[in-house]
Amino acid sequence: MSLLARIREDVEAMRSRDPAARSTAEIVLCYPGVHAIWLHRVSHRLWRGGRRLAARFLSHVARFLTGIEIHPGARIGRRFVIDHGMGIVIGETAEIGDDVMLYQGVTLGGKTMERRKRHPTLGDGVVVGAGAILLGPIAVGAGARIGAGAVVVRDVPAGVTVVGPTGRLLEGDNIVSIEERLAEEAG
Repeated sequence: MSLLARIREDVEAMRSRDPAARSTAEIVLCYPGVHAIWLHRVSHRLWRGGRRLAARFLSHVARFLTGIEIHPGARIGRRFVIDHGMGIVIGETAEIGDDVMLYQGVTLGGKTMERRKRHPTLGDGVVVGAGAILLGPIAVGAGARIGAGAVVVRDVPAGVTVVGPTGRLLEGDNIVSIEERLAEEAG
């Protein structure tokens, strides 16, 4: 996919998910989430090409300009949307699928200093609410929704909603622990 086609796709993704977006010009000029994604794509190419210092410097500039910190090693899919992105942190080994949406203050962080996979993997179509914290090499299944302020340190099955500071699942009107849900699926 050409760079111009990818830019158009990003603008359309933002337009389709943000009812406040009024025009292409507004998105291109005034949406720091879009700017952070575009700058990340360049820094990620530099990172993959072995130009680590240049990649880190560009990601540092992007953080200064947007308030969004994305490590150049993070892998991000298509149509990724960051809405009100101030304070977002995405770690080096994070992997983000297609059609994912993050709100302000989300952290995709690590729990170890070891040089290995240490950040979350988000499947396609995941939505993460404001202030949510996802830590460690966990997997969040496709279509899952992480509620605002949730703290998630274990894998999340596809299609579920996780709420609360202890990361519990909301299934209809019932709240269950992630462990209970995973035990049901394994059993």
